[in-house]
Amino acid sequence: MLTLALESSAKAASAALFEDGKFLGQTIQTDGLTHSRTLMPMAEFLLKNTEHTVKDLGLVAVAHGPGSFTGLRIGMAAAKGLAWGLQIPAVGVSTLEAMAFGGPDAEGSMLCCAMDARRNQVYNALFEVRGGKPVRLCPDRAISVAELEPELISYKKPWILLGDGAELCYNTLDKKKLAFQLAPEPLRIQSARGVGLAAVGIPSGTADDLLPVYLRLSQAERERQERIKKTKEKDHE
Repeated sequence: MLTLALESSAKAASAALFEDGKFLGQTIQTDGLTHSRTLMPMAEFLLKNTEHTVKDLGLVAVAHGPGSFTGLRIGMAAAKGLAWGLQIPAVGVSTLEAMAFGGPDAEGSMLCCAMDARRNQVYNALFEVRGGKPVRLCPDRAISVAELEPELISYKKPWILLGDGAELCYNTLDKKKLAFQLAPEPLRIQSARGVGLAAVGIPSGTADDLLPVYLRLSQAERERQERIKKTKEKDHE
């Protein structure tokens, strides 16, 4: 079965192809162009250069979050459109878990996946490589680096930092209390290859089953709720 994997949760956008579990290739762009301009052309390029067409696809996998609200919507829309149009199954994958699957795979490696969530927070999940695959140690969450640090220290093991929030963690964490290093840049950024690897074994569904996972409200929604709160407070004065 031919699987197309899509990743558009952050600045980098990528597409990857797998055939019966075998990785065929990946295209990736980190130039900051709008993902709506780059994602599908990359997928088309991959299909053409592996001598396939879109009609050969049997499954589409996509990073469903957390991540950039706009980026996630673009990726989800592309995946839904393909699944609906081709009448094929689809599967959503945690961006952070996909990051771990695309990262270092040395046995026993401790992986700290982090995406910059602004407001002094990161979207984060922790993994340990066991049997060649990352095993989840905690759920996806939005957490401050200050809150994350003591948890990392408690494991008493060195950590490898991945994701676009890795440098934020690297520059903030106390190097005297904790052993950690940045993953090599090609393995650090989010990638569709990781999405495809993480999708293996996850039950697929339909396009209707694909839902974004934001972990927290958008800025617009937070501002809206703050306005409502202030209005209610004035009404009670």
